Amino acid sequence: MAPNAIGLLELNSIAAGIDVADTMLKSANVQLALARTICSGKYLVIVGGEVAAVRSSVEAGKSKWPGAVIDSIVLANIDAQVFPAIAGSNKVDTLAALGIIESFSVSALVEAADAAVKAANVQLLEIRLAMALGGKAFVSLTGSVAGVRAAVEAGAALVAEKGLLVNKVVIPAPSAQLYKDYI
Repeated sequence: MAPNAIGLLELNSIAAGIDVADTMLKSANVQLALARTICSGKYLVIVGGEVAAVRSSVEAGKSKWPGAVIDSIVLANIDAQVFPAIAGSNKVDTLAALGIIESFSVSALVEAADAAVKAANVQLLEIRLAMALGGKAFVSLTGSVAGVRAAVEAGAALVAEKGLLVNKVVIPAPSAQLYKDYI
């Protein structure tokens, strides 16, 4: 069964981040989705599981190193496309319009990706989190032009409310060469 909640902690210390990841995994029945260094010298931990377990795990992590926590989030009822998109393993057969939402925040972007895919009939391609991005994050998605527009607007609005939107774009008919990396 796929996790129905996601928890994320972004920390300003790599050493604290590794300790927090261990604490989170030992404190509740969660699955580690990602634990790694990110730009610029930060550490990211993402877990999945049942809502109560994810909340408990995130709270345990925040309590372990409260001074190292930059941001955190717990999202319940996460769309099934989010976890594979974080792993970069969402593959689609056909590509239509291309949408991208770019954020200054990892947690805001994950929340935006979930909101986007719930707002319209689109497929997430990838959620790229802060690696080789100067700490920023972005999500790419595909679908009909109308679907991609609706999804991008929904996700971007959420990030913009927090003052963390870098940019957003909808490309109605992208070049086949542009999609080469996605197929």
